[in-house]
Amino acid sequence: MRFDIMTLFPEQVENFLRTSIIGRALQKNLFELYCHNIRDYTTNKQKQVDDYPYGGGKGMVMQAQPIWDCYRAICKQVKNPYVIYLSPKGRRFTQTRAKRLKKHENIILLCGHYEGIDQRVLDMIVHEEISVGDYILTGGELPAMIVVDTVARMLPGVLADASCYEEESIYSGLLEYPQYSRPALFEGRPVPPVLTGGNHAEIARWRKEQALELTRQRRKDLYRAYLKKNSK
Repeated sequence: MRFDIMTLFPEQVENFLRTSIIGRALQKNLFELYCHNIRDYTTNKQKQVDDYPYGGGKGMVMQAQPIWDCYRAICKQVKNPYVIYLSPKGRRFTQTRAKRLKKHENIILLCGHYEGIDQRVLDMIVHEEISVGDYILTGGELPAMIVVDTVARMLPGVLADASCYEEESIYSGLLEYPQYSRPALFEGRPVPPVLTGGNHAEIARWRKEQALELTRQRRKDLYRAYLKKNSK
């Protein structure tokens, strides 16, 4: 799988994604990542990528031309890329959407800035707009990194085993059960006895009960969806 990120700040993306688990996966060539500086595709000496919006208003709008030329350069390297624009106007990003994106061989992530991007180039190249939440960020780099991290960690070999993400919060449809580690007693608080008893069936039952109750308390929407799905 290959990710191409169109951005004004490639170093920001590179510095984050080339560390920790995702960084090690890149070193092992488990997937590919390329960051493209949109500013490199401008046609003026000032390297300008934005201009005033038609119709007036505050702020600046990213111009279509450098984005279009950046996209065309990427298309010379990959076939049929799936293009995502990170935007607060997009559909909310979920684990379900991440699993769908994993099916694509080549994904381009477009990071916006300022007051947005000229709609014409969005209409020309974008297949889907994605939002990571109901809040506004200064640019699309953080959302792009979230998408790459979420999708890439599900690829074979990135984590030790599929169970490493299948049992986590959200992926299974429930919030994850509480976790404990050594020591067995901390500041007068013991680890639940069931976890130290060695009965794996009882541990699995306890974890399921805890996950259900946490989800019922904190995410009623997930809880109802889980009950509906598992009642069939």
